[in-house]
Parts: sequence; C-alpha cells; structure tokens
Amino acid sequence: MRGPHNIWRLVRTGATLERTGAMRVVLDAFNAPPSLRIAARIIGWPFAWLGHSGDPNLPPATRALTALGPAYIKFGQILSTRPDVVGDELAMQLRVLQDKLPPFPVETARKMIEEELEQPMDRLFSEFSEPVAAASIAQVHRARLADSGRQVAVKVLRPKIEKAFRKDIDAFYLAASLIEILSPASRRLRPTDVIAHFEGVVMGELDLRLETAAAAEFAANTEGDAGFQVPKVEWFMSSRRVMTLGWAEGVPAGDIAAIEAAGHNRHELGERVLRLFLSQALRDGYFHADMHQGNLKISPNGDIIALDFGIMGRLDEYTRRVYAEILFGFIRKDYRRVAEVHFEAGYVPADRDIDEFARALRSVGEPIFGLDATRVSMGRLLNYLFEVTERFGMETRTELILLQRTMVVVEGVARSLNPQINIWSVAQPIVEDYIKKNIGPRALAQDLARTARVLGRIGPKLPQMAEAYLLRDQPEPPAPRGGAWRAAGFMALGAALTGAGVWLGTLL
Repeated sequence: MRGPHNIWRLVRTGATLERTGAMRVVLDAFNAPPSLRIAARIIGWPFAWLGHSGDPNLPPATRALTALGPAYIKFGQILSTRPDVVGDELAMQLRVLQDKLPPFPVETARKMIEEELEQPMDRLFSEFSEPVAAASIAQVHRARLADSGRQVAVKVLRPKIEKAFRKDIDAFYLAASLIEILSPASRRLRPTDVIAHFEGVVMGELDLRLETAAAAEFAANTEGDAGFQVPKVEWFMSSRRVMTLGWAEGVPAGDIAAIEAAGHNRHELGERVLRLFLSQALRDGYFHADMHQGNLKISPNGDIIALDFGIMGRLDEYTRRVYAEILFGFIRKDYRRVAEVHFEAGYVPADRDIDEFARALRSVGEPIFGLDATRVSMGRLLNYLFEVTERFGMETRTELILLQRTMVVVEGVARSLNPQINIWSVAQPIVEDYIKKNIGPRALAQDLARTARVLGRIGPKLPQMAEAYLLRDQPEPPAPRGGAWRAAGFMALGAALTGAGVWLGTLL
C-alpha cells in the first residue's frame, strides 16, 4: 500500500501545512536543506487552496495537525516525545496538542460493545452514558455494571479507525522515503525509523487488550505505593476494541482551585507525584510515559489516580542502573564519575577524551546547581546532558529520550502543584536508596545468583556448543587431535559449570 496512490494524501498534507503557516515551522525544526524546502514549496504553494484552514487560534503546527485529522494528531503527540528529531521548540508546541474531537453516536458505541463482548447491553450495564470524552482514537462512556452495580469507564475505539490510520501511515512512509532521497543529511534522524516507531505505538493503542494489560501490570507494580491508585481492570468486559476500568472519581490535577477547595495539601502532592514517578521508573523499570495533568486526578482521600495507559515506558535493569548512577553523580557533583558511567555503558565512543567529556559535563551541572531551588530543573539538566553527549558522538537512545520527556512533564506537574519544590532534594533519597539496593555488594550477590542459575541450565549444552563451534569449518568429520582435546576440555568445563551453577544458585 506504500505506493504512488498516496501522493494525493501528501499533496493535501502539504497544502494544509502551507495554508496554516506550519510548513515553515516544520522545515525550520528539521533544519531542512534548500532542496527539501523547494520540493515542499512546489507541493504546497500551488495547491494551498486545497488544504484545510484549521483553527486560526492555534499555533501553526497544532492548527495544521488538528485540521488533518486523528492520525496526524496522534503523530504530533508522539513526535512531542522526540525533541531529538523535531527540536525543543516544536516539541513544546506539539506537547499541548489537543485531540478533543466530535464524538461518534452512542448507539454506534453500544452496537460495537455488543459485537465485541458478545452479550446484549442490558446484561452488561444497567446504565450507559453519552460520551464524556472523545479523542483521536477512542471515546469514553460512564457506565454501571449490571451484576455488581459498580461504576466503570468504558473506552471504545472509533469506528473504522484502524483502516483510516493504516492509510495515513502508508502515506507517512512515502513521505519519509522522499525526505531521505531529497535530503541525505536527514538520514541521521532516520525518518523511516521514526515512522516505524509511530506505527508500533499506534498499532499498540489500536488494540485495547494491550492497554488493558499495561494498566493491569502498572497496577500490580504500584499496589504498595501509598497515595497512588490505578483503576481496576475489568478483564471480562474488555476486548480488542473495548476496555473497561473502574471509574476514577476525583479532581483533575490541573484544577488548582478545586484541589485547594477540597482541602488537599498542594505542596505534598507536588512532591509525591515526583517521588512516585522516580520510584516507579527506577524500581520497576516501567513508568507512565504520558503523566500530564489531564491523565491524573486527585481522589477525595488525597490519592493520586493515574489514567490512560496507551503510552508506557520501559527500562531494562542495566539502563536503570546507568541512569541512577548518572543522577547520583550529578547530585554529588562527581562529574568524573558521570563521565566514566557514560563510557562504561558505551553511550560515548571509547576513542573520545574522558577528561574533556567530564569538563563538558561540569559546564552542564554547575550553572544549574547554582540556581535558586525553585529554578533548579532536572528536566533541563537532562536536556543539556543530551546536547553534550550528542556533541561527543552519543547515538540517539529512544528509551532515554522518552524518560527525559516524561521527566520534564512530571516536573511541570510537580511545580504547578508546588512552585517552591526543590526537585533535587526530593529526588536524592530515592536515587540513593536505589543505589544502595542495586549497585554494590548486595547487587553483586544477586547478579551472581542469577548468573549461576543460568549456568546451571545451559551447562549440559556446552559440550555440543563447543563441538559445533570447533567443527563448523572442518571438511571432514574427524576433528584434529588438538580440537578433540579442546572439545573434551569444553565438556569437562560444561560439567563443572553445571555443578557450580546449581551449588551457587542454592547457596545465594
């Protein structure tokens, strides 16, 4: 489907970008070369009258994407998580992109639910409201379960949304290919890979079973977090196109006046939202990656309730340790150690000068730590850090970019609740506690235990692995005498490792 028939979609897109004034903004954000600017002008200017006008009250980029429809809105939202691709200024514009769209009829939603859950509505729900929220991919209804009377939120995908997104994604791939052809310099930003990342995220969001699983996993991880809630998943009321969660009653986290009227401690809430995010990212390696005010509520008892689990971030254990050591090094102003961690993790090429890199890191940290506590920003530090590492040849790491973007958003939420918050004083005990548990003697013992268990499992296979390796280039079946001795040695080593693995695993 990624062929010439998508050219019309590109012409309509270019015309809309031109008509809304977004073309220049986008080209400047990507630092487009003259050849690409000329091609965009040719596509956009003569056909501007074919483009959508959009809402003139919105900034150009958000105006254009909103006018182009759901796939473009979602693409803009996801691009807002990639300042490494679109630049900080455009990412900031896209971050506030609104996707409040007209809802589809409630009767259509009821019919889809009956088809998906294979039961009549009156057996599923005793009450079912008109849409209470409508976004680019789905809309939400408030309902009451027929059997238990519990109030729930029912999320239903828009009709035929999968087909509509598939067509637009095909056009995006064509556009990315043309950009790479017209602008070889743009290949460092890997436009096709960016579209592939977008496709993966969106295809995941278009299967609500995956979001349901994400909500369930997040709820299990955070069950013991005081002052934090995740709505309960109703598995038997959820499917590929329908998701049912417990109804979250509370005040929107962005409504400061309502929070104060309810008697909640804003300063404590600000500190708690930051602590929770850092704890979840470091402890679990699984965090809510869209934690803005619209996805948070404050319950009547003061708990923070998380909503919308379409975009989640995941960090492997090694990356968490690296991230914690980097933060801890900055907290202690140990720039040499921060530099060493980057080199040890392979983030910076080994042929670069570590002392020069440490000096560059000092230029990042010192100005920030010299500010008043209310102006100290962890998000700003991470942003500057990525600028420095890029100069030293660090390749883009999507998981760290997502973490940095979420850190900026969470920091903004925390400051809106508590303008006097000291980000680093809140973060320090969490990072120190993680360091104690995961970097040091205790962590070494745990790593040895896991290694021993793995060796215990693969030990019996080592002789065959050794023989296959030694004989892979031999034309004749009999191996050389030395090879036979080595194979025998590997067999003995395999037996020894098997026994040692079992012993160590039991001991540790």
